[in-house]
Amino acid sequence: MILRQPLSINELIQLIGHPVTVKGDTSVRVTGVNELHSVRSGDLTFVDSERYHNRILQSDASVVLINDASVDCPEGKALLVTDDPLSDYLAVVRHFVHFTPQDMPIHPSAVIGEGTVIQPLVFIGENVRIGKNCTIHSNVSIYADTVIGDNVVIHSNSTIGADACYFQKRGDGWLKFTSCGDTYIGNNVEIGCNCCIDRGVSGTTYIGDGCIFDNLVQVGHDTHIGNRTLLGSQCGIAGCTYIDDDCKIWAKAAVNKDLYIAKGTVLLACSAIDKDVKEEGKTLFGMPAGDATAKWREMALMRKLPELIKELEELKAKLQTP
Repeated sequence: MILRQPLSINELIQLIGHPVTVKGDTSVRVTGVNELHSVRSGDLTFVDSERYHNRILQSDASVVLINDASVDCPEGKALLVTDDPLSDYLAVVRHFVHFTPQDMPIHPSAVIGEGTVIQPLVFIGENVRIGKNCTIHSNVSIYADTVIGDNVVIHSNSTIGADACYFQKRGDGWLKFTSCGDTYIGNNVEIGCNCCIDRGVSGTTYIGDGCIFDNLVQVGHDTHIGNRTLLGSQCGIAGCTYIDDDCKIWAKAAVNKDLYIAKGTVLLACSAIDKDVKEEGKTLFGMPAGDATAKWREMALMRKLPELIKELEELKAKLQTP
């Protein structure tokens, strides 16, 4: 999230609402608020797990909320030491982002391009921009801060830009990350029925030009889907994943969070990726997915396993016969 006006460290502490210990460069000004996966220079972010200390401190973030006073502050950054970095981070986010009820189907701030058709019972939220010659079918919901390009078709009952599913376990409940990111859909995209594309929790969920989604597709927060990528019915893409151009993710396939999927990857139906795919143009199959040809050979061998066990038992019996 980019702030309209930069914040000084003192202004930031006022938004947090209680004293914190400041280490490092107190002249730094905050120009944005982002969590780990989206941080840029000028951003405020947080870390409350030692596991991510190095990653955060070496990132481009300029101001870090942290719960460890012993950590050395890198040059050019400011550390704000506090008992609960996430809650203080969310206090800042909620100052700028909050839910505003809407009593009309299309918000007055929405911009809709020439030639675009909006069917009955469509909901369009605040600060939405829709390009030219689009068709938005009935019962589609387009949440605030969504940008949609030209020549886009969105079929009935799909939801664009809903909150990220991003929670932290606290005691016997869950603390929700307030979503302050947005959603971008490029040109010449077609989205099927009952698809859900979540907004970024702090950055942008990005759907590239020429993408095709079948029905019942789920795309998680802050995910990047490259140009001309096809997603089959019932497939799910977890948050913060980068899928490059010209990929094909077939029906009921799944891609885990925070991964990189190389250009031209083909993930066959009912498969699941749990590691980065770095080689371009690979065809993958299985759970976890691997080279499709190798996986099919494994399956062929598995079918022969009962016969091989029977032969082994017969051979063992012969060897044991006196």
